[in-house]
Amino acid sequence: MNRTKGDEEEYWNSSKFKAFTFDDEDDELSQLKESKRAVNSLRDFVDDDDEDDLERVSWTGEPVGSISWSIKETAGNSGSSHEREQLKNRNSFSTYAQLPKPASTYSLSSFFRGRTRPGSFQSLSDALSDTPAKSYAPELGRPKGEYRDYSNDWSPSDTVRRLRKGKDKIQLLEEAVSMHDGNVITAVLIFLKRTLSKEILFRELEVRQVALRHLIHFLKEIGDQKLLLDLFRFLDRTEELALSHYREHLNIQDPEKRKEFLKTCIGLPFSAEDSAHIQDHYTLLERQIIIEANDRHLELAGQTEVFRKHPRKASILNMPLVTTLFYSCFYHYTEAEGTFSSPVNLKKTFKIPDKQYVLTALAARAKLRAWHDVDALFTTKNWLGYTKKRAPIGFHRVVEILHKNSAPVQVLQEYVNLVEDVDTKLNLATKFKCHDVVIDTCRDLKDRQQLLAYRSKVDKGSAEEEKIDALLNSSQIRWKN
Repeated sequence: MNRTKGDEEEYWNSSKFKAFTFDDEDDELSQLKESKRAVNSLRDFVDDDDEDDLERVSWTGEPVGSISWSIKETAGNSGSSHEREQLKNRNSFSTYAQLPKPASTYSLSSFFRGRTRPGSFQSLSDALSDTPAKSYAPELGRPKGEYRDYSNDWSPSDTVRRLRKGKDKIQLLEEAVSMHDGNVITAVLIFLKRTLSKEILFRELEVRQVALRHLIHFLKEIGDQKLLLDLFRFLDRTEELALSHYREHLNIQDPEKRKEFLKTCIGLPFSAEDSAHIQDHYTLLERQIIIEANDRHLELAGQTEVFRKHPRKASILNMPLVTTLFYSCFYHYTEAEGTFSSPVNLKKTFKIPDKQYVLTALAARAKLRAWHDVDALFTTKNWLGYTKKRAPIGFHRVVEILHKNSAPVQVLQEYVNLVEDVDTKLNLATKFKCHDVVIDTCRDLKDRQQLLAYRSKVDKGSAEEEKIDALLNSSQIRWKN
């Protein structure tokens, strides 16, 4: 078909197909630039002074800057899984229309201003700019197990339901033990004690020694003897079971009932040493009951001088052995050995060492100012009949106890002279103002300078000063200095 030149030009200009030319690429680039300039002109228009008169809305039709727009703008595409389930289960168009629309990644303000929200696509102005845009890789979510502890995946009911399971309770205990925190372990054990049966709790703790020791200590602290006895019985710890049973006597106030209870403890499987202590405890309480009844009668009668001058301040019942010995030395020192209240009888029955007996008897008799008894306490006779003073506790301690009980200087000087060490003797004599002992010791040491220095410590014109002067002027003494 023959066409004129005008017809061909009209055909090519009116057809949707265009012939290829090398200028096509330049034309497309010029079109893109033209579009960019159009967008920039729109931005300038929006940024004009009349911008406040315009109402900007998002793609959802809500005003930009409103509270609902800010919430949706922040939420983005992170819709909850619950809403997605609702979308799947509802098929009617009317229901679907009522669901909230997801917020668009674009907004009119960001489009006109050439800005993009974090995580959204680039604006048209940024896409057409000569500066290459930054591309961000999508942020991968953490595995669910990593944030289970702090994302509140478990509701309170789920937590309670899991803690009701025995396996989870034991895991809780193991985790507490691994933390090495005694308070946490004790708190978990209290929870297990309330929620588990005794058999299960004991069986699980038998293989967990750290938790077991904490439970035993806790039961001792709160005084739960019944559960503690059951635990020792389950673990077959016979000696600890016996000791726990013995501790129950502390809760018995009546002396007769306590004595009968201690009698039942004698046959329990204690060690040899502990068995002897239990037997002594029973025997001592038995003696105390007898002594208390007898002394109460004597005190009420008022016929005994020691009870009249020194009334009892407390009962002897349930007192320690040393206190009982002091009581006997104070009120019954001269009684025959055959009586229960005799100090010598107590010493032999309970095998009290000599040092302990001497210390206790000295304190009791010195308190009564019975100096003759004190002297007899340290006087011994040898096989030839000669007497000698001997103190198993050392005479320096005897002097200190006597001075504490306000012994006269004459008594103190007698026992200071019995101290063997010279320096100790001089120090004690100077401290307690035993002048004669100091003067005689300096004379024996032939120490003129020390005697001369001590002369300034005695009273002027006293007998001690005259004695010192006589020694200093004596020509029979050969002084060392």
